[in-house]
Amino acid sequence: MKPFIFVAACILLATTPARAQALVDPNKVAPEFREAAEKRRAEQLRQRECALKADLDKVLPRDRTAYLTHCLETMAAKQ
Repeated sequence: MKPFIFVAACILLATTPARAQALVDPNKVAPEFREAAEKRRAEQLRQRECALKADLDKVLPRDRTAYLTHCLETMAAKQ
């Protein structure tokens, strides 16, 4: 019975999606680090937007990194 529980737990862990990094909240950091936190949050939002675009465009996993890199470079060029 124990090997079955172990195998079931491994399958459950393998199929559970990894948790994404939480968005930085600039209001919860010390005032001297607030500017850096705001920049990090903006970068996280850009990354999420590109990831959403990749999902909507149904980009294959093997092509996802190139797609995200291109998307982020395009967004940086627009600013």
